[in-house]
Amino acid sequence: MAIAEVRRLLLPPYDNNCYLLVCPETQESLVIDAPSEPERILELAQGTRIRQIVITHNHRDHWGALAELKQRAGAQVAAHPEDAAALPVPLDLSLQDGDLLRIGTITVQVIHTPGHTPGSLCLLTGRHLFTGDTLFPGGPGHTRTPQDLLQTIQSITTRLFPLSDDVQIYPGHGAGTELGTAKQEYAVFAAKAHDPSLCGDVTWLES
Repeated sequence: MAIAEVRRLLLPPYDNNCYLLVCPETQESLVIDAPSEPERILELAQGTRIRQIVITHNHRDHWGALAELKQRAGAQVAAHPEDAAALPVPLDLSLQDGDLLRIGTITVQVIHTPGHTPGSLCLLTGRHLFTGDTLFPGGPGHTRTPQDLLQTIQSITTRLFPLSDDVQIYPGHGAGTELGTAKQEYAVFAAKAHDPSLCGDVTWLES
């Protein structure tokens, strides 16, 4: 099984990450999120054939370039069905927890992590974990209600934390971290009492 080549592009409006996974054997590729500037995404993918565009969740800053990128690349669009209604194009692939995507000789596992949005997804290939806005260095993604925060934490602790400590986190914005570091930081958070109304921008070490 080949190991994916990972390419990263930082895009406006909110320093969004667009990732490209490339099969080194077939030069087929998969785009993770299409925030903006489709021309730059196509430049990132130069020399590859984009097979699929996976949207991690339905917030517009992650799909602003989706419609044009799909048209120009001729690629399939994939996301979780609970987030599909907000996207500008219909899904070609409806993703569920545990599904496997194959790009050339690369396999990508779909992990459903509801909380930030109902259909939030993470993607795992080898030791690369793409977390969208579910998990960042230092804490979870923004949540609007305490219930959303609890659901996000449940998703992180039950579906991401069982993975190996050396897994690399590639978030939807900014720089990454290692999963082992995230587990250690969360342990500090979990050891403290919290206001039942806690939500919003939570950090493991300070909240």
